[in-house]
Amino acid sequence: MCCESKRRFLLLYATQKGQAKAIAEEIWQQAGAHGLEADMHCISEMDKYNLETEKDPVVIVISTTGTGDPPDTARKFVKKIQDKTLPPDHFAHLQYGLLGLGDSEYMFFCNGGRTVDRRLQELGAQHFYDTGLADDCVGLELVVDPWIDGLWLALKEALQLQKEKEGMNNAVDAASSPLSTALHAVHELNLSSEVQNLKLEDEGTRGSDVLSQKVDDINLVAPARDTEPSLVHSVPPVSQSALNIPVLPPEYIELQFQEAQGENPHLSSLISEGTTFEVPVTKAVQLTREDAIKTALLLELDIADTAFEYQPGDAFCVICPNNVSEVEELLHILGLSEKGDDFVCVKVKQGTKKKGASRPQHIPERSTLKFILMWCLEIRAIPKKAFLRALVECTSDAGEKRRLQELCSRQGASDYTRFIRDSNVCLLDLLHAFPSCKPSLSLLIEHLPKLQARSYSVSSSNLYQPGRLCFVFNVVEFPASPSRPVSRKGVCTGWLAELIAPLLHPSKNTLDTKGESSSIEKISIFPRPNNAFHLPADPSVPFIMVGPGTGISPFIGFLQHRQKLREQHPDWVFGETWLFFGCRHQDRDYLFKQLRCFLENGTLTHLKVCFSRDSSTAEVAPPKYVQDVLRLCAKEVARVLLKDGGFFYVCGDKKHMADDVSDAVVDILSMEMEADKLEAMKILAVLREAKRYLQDVWS
Repeated sequence: MCCESKRRFLLLYATQKGQAKAIAEEIWQQAGAHGLEADMHCISEMDKYNLETEKDPVVIVISTTGTGDPPDTARKFVKKIQDKTLPPDHFAHLQYGLLGLGDSEYMFFCNGGRTVDRRLQELGAQHFYDTGLADDCVGLELVVDPWIDGLWLALKEALQLQKEKEGMNNAVDAASSPLSTALHAVHELNLSSEVQNLKLEDEGTRGSDVLSQKVDDINLVAPARDTEPSLVHSVPPVSQSALNIPVLPPEYIELQFQEAQGENPHLSSLISEGTTFEVPVTKAVQLTREDAIKTALLLELDIADTAFEYQPGDAFCVICPNNVSEVEELLHILGLSEKGDDFVCVKVKQGTKKKGASRPQHIPERSTLKFILMWCLEIRAIPKKAFLRALVECTSDAGEKRRLQELCSRQGASDYTRFIRDSNVCLLDLLHAFPSCKPSLSLLIEHLPKLQARSYSVSSSNLYQPGRLCFVFNVVEFPASPSRPVSRKGVCTGWLAELIAPLLHPSKNTLDTKGESSSIEKISIFPRPNNAFHLPADPSVPFIMVGPGTGISPFIGFLQHRQKLREQHPDWVFGETWLFFGCRHQDRDYLFKQLRCFLENGTLTHLKVCFSRDSSTAEVAPPKYVQDVLRLCAKEVARVLLKDGGFFYVCGDKKHMADDVSDAVVDILSMEMEADKLEAMKILAVLREAKRYLQDVWS
């Protein structure tokens, strides 16, 4: 080992989108200031560490993906520790602390971390530090920062206790060690994600705080005349405070311009999830009226000549680029407008202080500048505090420099949340707000995350439409705000809407045979199978579908599949089917009025619809939302779930619908069973565990 064993600890991370890795790197960087050295590895690199023989404390940072799954990089590790033949004392020698990352908008919050934590405990491992669960819904830093703050004392005491135990002879009673008592007396951090329980303002007052760099040489600029803070202005006390800011991350990427030309990499080389397929868009339909609040589009893809397979209920991912005008604007600000089509070679900087530095996997070794910004980097990502800290060094104006320092400091935590995180500010917004900030492209490569493919639910059945795949989406709109002066469309939905515009509004040139073939656009996709959100294996089992708005998408595939099965197997017994659909206006955004066809041919047994914004002259106002309609059908819903062993599917918006539907089901179960709410919640938990209450939701 490169580190002295008595001061070493093992640091493992399991990441899906890079956040867990970034936090692990922050811990690694801070460790040196505490006289410690972190032996850091991705948890997938099991040839570089061995928990079976590990004597030093272990720190694990792990995220959650999908519907509560560990990240892809942790799958082999989780499979290994889940081995049921392992004895209960397999990890009895192991001391560890775990930081889980998640989003409380989703049902299985931090389940990736919880799964690993629970299994390590079952195998005898011991906590030397309390588990932290950070919530991306309110800001990971609200838990991450204080968790890292408390980590160092716990690590030092664990290492000291380990050292004393190693030096003791058999006659010495380990329990008499004052450090043993001290270890158990370590104060417990309240790691709730509730903001009111975190007194972060107290953290900055510690005189011995060595976790972050104490800034003594900042010239305090006079506060702006504005009485209200904003992205570019601060007010007391932040504007008059000495600041604790993060350690400056070491640079580790350099670019070398090349005169030789060539070809950019194929998009498939950017994807590690599996095989990609380039498929033509054969049909586009606008499902909403022009005056609807949201624009919903249906696209049909031709997958006949590919090996792409799916089931109704599955999802798939679309590989999309950043907005071309935003990329050109970024190149202009960086002073690289004339070099966008030049090829560069991306290499690790010689002599970098970054441990284990390597070229990010999502960045090709050789490509054009424009290709990197278009296809590789998430330029819309909300900048992390480490990125803001790095941008400070690229900013020449003293006032702008100070404000960026404030936004990444502990004292400016609430300003960061309000003006950057909650306002969805991206790099371009920052560069407009702080015009003297001129970062290098290498800095962007170091700090911007991978441009993620966007996931969509399949809205078709391969049995019903062989060789075709359909999906439905709303074109996402981000209105302008004080922190973001321009409105924007979603990265993928905006691109798709622009791409298929000729199919929606064909010009005279595309109506003739010659123009038709040239107007066919292709997109790159790859499958993302859903392990649970499928039709019941037994067709006689009844099921209920709840899908307002575009949440109806997978249920169209369900119904198409069921209709085809009924045609092919007239002798089969099919269970009843319920669909609860809602939208704002019946005449503007009732996405699939052909649902009546499923009702008429018997595929759909019950169709319940509601319209939240339509006015009514009825004496008793009709229900507005799907959860209200569910309550009106309480007896039938309870019968399907409790008596008939049916399934319950929910698809759509998490924040404004799925939780309300869950609450309605609890109320229904409580009322129909004549049980208290707690008992009803237990029943719902059992249904979830049995995969009979299933969700496909997004925030």
